[in-house]
Amino acid sequence: MNNSENNGILGSGKGLGRGGGRGRNKGGACGPGGSCVCAKCGTKITHQKGIKCTTLKCPNCGKTMIREELLKK
Repeated sequence: MNNSENNGILGSGKGLGRGGGRGRNKGGACGPGGSCVCAKCGTKITHQKGIKCTTLKCPNCGKTMIREELLKK
């Protein structure tokens, strides 16, 4: 495909190489151990295998829990 066929939609440069990451934690899982923690009140609960911390609500204040490893970063 040459430049006249793509009507200038596609660029020919390589860009800056930024934006190719996979988000927090490089897109991977933290593993089966660890804790889920509330970023608001600090309540900790044991992480359960196969259940993402972000699907849980804090039993004390009702806010979304996050993985302890991600809170420290």
